Amino acid sequence: MKSTDILHNDWSEILRDAFETESYRNLRKFLVEEYSTRKIHPNMYDIFNALHWTPYHAVKVVILGQDPYHNDDQAHGLSFSVMRPTPPPPSLVNIYKELHDDIGCAIPTHGDLTSWARQGVLMLNAVLTVRHGCANSHQGKGWEAFTDAVIDAVNRKPETVVFILWGRNAQAKRSHITNPAHGILCAPHPSPLSAFHGFFGSRPFSQTNDILTAHGIDPIDWAIPENPEPMPKFIL
Repeated sequence: MKSTDILHNDWSEILRDAFETESYRNLRKFLVEEYSTRKIHPNMYDIFNALHWTPYHAVKVVILGQDPYHNDDQAHGLSFSVMRPTPPPPSLVNIYKELHDDIGCAIPTHGDLTSWARQGVLMLNAVLTVRHGCANSHQGKGWEAFTDAVIDAVNRKPETVVFILWGRNAQAKRSHITNPAHGILCAPHPSPLSAFHGFFGSRPFSQTNDILTAHGIDPIDWAIPENPEPMPKFIL
C-alpha cells in the first residue's frame, strides 16, 4: 500500500520512503494478523490520526507519548487523548492539573485533545498500536523506526518546533532532535507513578508558548473547549 493510500496531506510524500521500507512491510504484515485475530487499539482507521489531523506544514509542537491506551473506547490516534465521552485517564488528569496550575485553564470534563491537533500540536506515540489490556505489546515490531522517520522529518523543518518529551521512552527520541532551531522540554511522565517527581511544576504549556512567541510564531491556545468540533474520518 502506498503512502498516498494511507495519508491524505503533505505527510504522504514526506513519509513515502518510510512506508516502503522492509521494516514497515513486516510491520504491516504483523498488523494484518493482529487486527484479524486479536482486539487491537485504536481502531485501524484511527492509527494515523495524529498525522491526518496535524499536517506537516502546520506542526509547531510535538507531544510524544509511549503507546496507545489499551482499554475500550479510549485510544483514537493521538497521544494522551481519549475519545468522548470516555473520562480522562490518570495521566491525562495529571496533565490537566498541570495545565491549570501553569496557565490557569479550566479543567474539561472530557479527554478529547483534538483542539490542540487543529493548532499544530502533533500528538504522536512512539508505537501506534497495542493489544487490548496489554501495554507495550506492540513495541519492537517496527513502529519505532517509522516514528523515528516522523521525528526526523519534523527535525528538518526550518521553523522552530517545540518538542515536549515526557518520560524516558519519549526522551529516548531526543537524539533525533538535532536542529538548533527547535526547543526541547523534558520532564517525567505524567502518570501517577512519576508525576510528583518533576512533572508537576514543569510548566510545559507556558514554556512552549514562550519559545514560540520568541520566534514570532503564534502561541497555542491550550484551553480545551467542552464541545470540540469533530475531526474528519479517513478510510485506509
